[in-house]
Amino acid sequence: MMQYSDFAVSGRQVSRLGFGAMGFAGWFGEQSEAEHIRALLLALERGVNFIDTARAYGASERIVGEALRQWDGPSPFVATKVEGLAGITQWGTPVPVEHAFPKGQVIASCEASLREMRLERIDLLQLHTYWANWGISGTWMEELQQLKDQGKIGQIGISVPDHRSDMVLPIVMSGLIDSVQTIINIFDPTALEVLVPVCAHNRVAVIARCILDEGGLTGFLTADAEFPEGDFRRDYFDATVPRGAYIDKVDALRRFVPANASSLAALAIKFALHDPHVTTAITSMHVPDFAEANSAAMDEPRLRDEVFQLLMTRHRFIKNFNNVKHFGRLP
Repeated sequence: MMQYSDFAVSGRQVSRLGFGAMGFAGWFGEQSEAEHIRALLLALERGVNFIDTARAYGASERIVGEALRQWDGPSPFVATKVEGLAGITQWGTPVPVEHAFPKGQVIASCEASLREMRLERIDLLQLHTYWANWGISGTWMEELQQLKDQGKIGQIGISVPDHRSDMVLPIVMSGLIDSVQTIINIFDPTALEVLVPVCAHNRVAVIARCILDEGGLTGFLTADAEFPEGDFRRDYFDATVPRGAYIDKVDALRRFVPANASSLAALAIKFALHDPHVTTAITSMHVPDFAEANSAAMDEPRLRDEVFQLLMTRHRFIKNFNNVKHFGRLP
């Protein structure tokens, strides 16, 4: 049964399992647009009402908009992200904020998102990347506040670019934002130690992402698995650690299945949502099978606290695959 939580001070309740629409960009291989739409509609039918997309995700916003026009149920909570102009490096290393979000870029990106999804209002607009050296003020923040005052967006959020979640603590405590999106999974649970409690104290929503570690925590990866052209995971699992080491870490989790979860994927989802201060956890459900399987995990009992603690403390495998994702494999 789907669970819901309050989204910061919005007055809205959102599903604790969220629909990540990055897969609509084709970065996990090719699927048809019709299949994407079926997946989103199926997720909505299963009670998912939080959708996360971005200007940078290719056709994702347009596909989300088309699915919403076919949906006749309650309006979901739609979140998207401002497109930065500094190129791929803005997610890998800090760039000057005026390079990523120069004057007018936040407003222009929001207007484009509204047109693409054919919406009058976006529930949550997030900076797609945020670096601590940007501080908490500037044109970018003024434009976000302006859009909120105009009613074009409901809430303001930021997305942590990589695993260093503590870097956003000052802006979380500033009272200027409503949500933070950050990596939380079995292999890297560090955001649960500091960032999540600070967000809870400041009534800032937490959006967990990469909860399946780009699919690795589902156990799909094998020694001879190959990825098609266009799938960013062609290098992702091999460049920073030997693939065999990654597979060994996943295999160590198999002893928790089925006693504590029906599958490795369900175990990862339940782990990411164990802390009640995680508002929603998004995962890519770009095909109907993923939407069905991931939403089914919500029907399972909560992880026992002792199992969560064992996963939290003894199964960490912290590595920064983001450099590979954004810069490619070293020559």
